[in-house]
Amino acid sequence: MPNRGGRNSSGPWGRLKPVAQDPLESIGLPSKGDTRLLDLKTQENYYTKIVERYMTFCSDAGQRDELLRRFSSLEISASKPASTPASSRPVLPTVDHEKLQNPANTKALSDVMAALRKLREGIVATKRADDFAAQAYLFCIRLSILVKHPESYHPAILHLLRSIHPQQPLTSIELQEVVGYLVLDTACRRGELAEAFALRRRYELKDSKVNAALTALTHDNYVVFQKVKRSVDGHRAKIMEWAEGDVRMHTLKCFGRTYFSVELDFLEKTTGSKWLDLKQADGVGWDLEGSKVVIRKVRAR
Repeated sequence: MPNRGGRNSSGPWGRLKPVAQDPLESIGLPSKGDTRLLDLKTQENYYTKIVERYMTFCSDAGQRDELLRRFSSLEISASKPASTPASSRPVLPTVDHEKLQNPANTKALSDVMAALRKLREGIVATKRADDFAAQAYLFCIRLSILVKHPESYHPAILHLLRSIHPQQPLTSIELQEVVGYLVLDTACRRGELAEAFALRRRYELKDSKVNAALTALTHDNYVVFQKVKRSVDGHRAKIMEWAEGDVRMHTLKCFGRTYFSVELDFLEKTTGSKWLDLKQADGVGWDLEGSKVVIRKVRAR
């Protein structure tokens, strides 16, 4: 018998197919009431899906520069993926790429970052402090540093050092790696040099390059700072980017107080920036006359 309105009852062929749910998006934040990530096995399965999605993202990017563009398109700029000190746990993959093309398809990386936040909430809520928790946090910290997202990596570093490490000790290499990130972030992004030195002492950090970076910042030595930045791995270099603007500006002020004119090549080499960038990004108001930058003109008597 036909239904009211003249429609026949829907059979199995007339029903809508269920919408396929993204396994990363289908689970919500524990802080918003979703309790699924309070199960330890679910946490591990979810982490596996996160890593798989990240690997797919790297594979889809294909070319190195394209992968970096996708990092940048999240409005958290990116630098070359880099090697981290060897440890007992997996690190981020290195992808070989060449052409900087299209900033498309960054949703996969955004989904990974959002999923990592959910996973971290689950780990914190369950007070988990085992090898899995350490591995998941290391992955989150390394990736969040590459995309320059301190809202993710800074609290993750603190939780790893304060809550997980005392119960599930990191290897000596992992501990030095994470403490190095914390010290550099404290000095470069937060601008707290005294606190950075205190952290270095508290955790007995033995890292000559981090030491050199702190010394360069203490003395506002942009030349040494850039030299150190070029010598470190990509994660530490990415953190050091936070201080580049301030140190370069101090260097430009020193030029302004010291020189009447300088050669353009010398200025660009010393500041690590091209003339056009100095004009547009740093607001340099000097004049370029041939190959010479005129900083101040001698007043005629």
